[in-house]
Amino acid sequence: MDTTTPADLVFLSGPVHTVDPARSRASAVAVRGERILAVGHEGTKDGIRDLIGPGTEVVDLRGKLLVPGFQDAHVHPVGGGLELGQCDLSAAVTADAYRGLIRSYAAAHPQAPWITGGGWSLEAFPGGMPTREFLDDLVPDRPVFLVNRDHHGAWANSRALELAGLTSGTSDPADGRIERDDTGAPTGMLQEGAMRLVGDLVPEPTLAERTEGLLRAQRLLHGYGVTAWQDAMLGRAPGAADPVPAYLAAQDDGKLTARVTGALWWDRSRGAEQIPDLLARREELTGGRLRATSVKIMQDGIAENHTAAMLSPYLTACGCASDNSGISFIDPGDLREYVMRLDAEGFQVHFHALGDRAVREALDAVEAARTANGWRDTRPHLAHLQVVHPDDLPRFRRLGATANIQALWAAHEPQMDELTIPFLGAQRAAWQYPFGALLRSGATLAAGSDWPVSSPDPLAALHVAVNRRMPEAPPSAPVFLPEQRIDLGSALAAYTAGSAYANHLDDTGTIQPGKLADLVVLDRDPFDGPSEEIAGTRVLQTFVGGRRVFAAEDA
Repeated sequence: MDTTTPADLVFLSGPVHTVDPARSRASAVAVRGERILAVGHEGTKDGIRDLIGPGTEVVDLRGKLLVPGFQDAHVHPVGGGLELGQCDLSAAVTADAYRGLIRSYAAAHPQAPWITGGGWSLEAFPGGMPTREFLDDLVPDRPVFLVNRDHHGAWANSRALELAGLTSGTSDPADGRIERDDTGAPTGMLQEGAMRLVGDLVPEPTLAERTEGLLRAQRLLHGYGVTAWQDAMLGRAPGAADPVPAYLAAQDDGKLTARVTGALWWDRSRGAEQIPDLLARREELTGGRLRATSVKIMQDGIAENHTAAMLSPYLTACGCASDNSGISFIDPGDLREYVMRLDAEGFQVHFHALGDRAVREALDAVEAARTANGWRDTRPHLAHLQVVHPDDLPRFRRLGATANIQALWAAHEPQMDELTIPFLGAQRAAWQYPFGALLRSGATLAAGSDWPVSSPDPLAALHVAVNRRMPEAPPSAPVFLPEQRIDLGSALAAYTAGSAYANHLDDTGTIQPGKLADLVVLDRDPFDGPSEEIAGTRVLQTFVGGRRVFAAEDA
């Protein structure tokens, strides 16, 4: 270690949680330029105080915890940032509240040709099915298109359905469903690929709007301690504008401060003929802080609308087996071929796999790629993993497939208790979000939020991973599958080192000499308090490459 040149930044009077299994705790860290110079303890032979010079910034932690920067392994920042500037329903959970928000937004934007936005909760409406008549009463003269909180369905008014030409004679697309009333007429609820039927008519946001959305999202994520992420949808996907131009504009202007791995969208209406296009996009979009080295394949939908692909049928309201086992968006044989070819080209594959059949199909595709190509450092990962058959748990470790968890979903709440568990049945409901079992099996865990589907706050997600209760739940609330709880250290490692591994950012994720100085100061050490208080922890400062990108007012 060169002690002749002072450090640029020094943290003293820790604790420091390094996420380095060989040395998990320290009390001081020195940074020179973008990288960590030294990790140790004050007043010892580590000599960190000797690195303080006249120009060194010293951060006195005074007992506050320093951790590696959080990394979100599955997030949609441009879409989330755009929605914050549209008709944002994410802060409410009742139909009456949505009525007021939609009416107010429409009145405040009389020139908007469309009313767009989203973030509404399925549990606000019977069966998760709002109607066009509800919207017609609020906005009769303009089309309305509002995606729900999970972004697997959208709610449209009569004017929007009329513009799209949707009638009782319109067929469902292969990858979606038009909800209908007793006469066969569209009710206004569009599931999965059916969203495109109206969504393709919505005017695309301008480049300026998309860039503003990205920068709004980046500020929010830095405020939550997120220093890097994997954007799970680069390209034109159902109901979403392509975020790529926003990233390029922000990077050209020097405003992209996060490290971004991009997952290029796999167009499921095409086949292997799109691989040359993906290779060209990877070449075009890899440089600076953006690297488009992943491909996102969406293999199924979600459990709440019965489009998640299951090994056995969903139950009906009476508890009987239905004739619906969900949708595999890509034929499993084709999926194996596509993944083998993508893996051979050095792409990481980022799967959306929520039901147990989709999880198995994704793992089968990874196994086929390993068999055909040998073991390559492509680091495939499966996101969401709501239902995993026990037989498939050890396959993650054996195949080197990372389990990308969205921990905030693993708790009792109305969408789970009313729209999911009754239709899965007791056995399958007990296989949900098996974080503990995956960890015990030796799987690598990464973590993400899927924002704007759910909050991008990593500390709220850590709280649920440890407690299997929502942060606002009272102590008397039932724990959701308590055997699947994981300890705070493992959860924090998933949101730092695990996601860094998934993002191929190997010089981040832990606090060690030589690593990039992507660091976060928390307002307390959550390891010292009761687990029920983890979500109360706040981020005070965030650093990317030794540069402060966020500071709370009381930091």
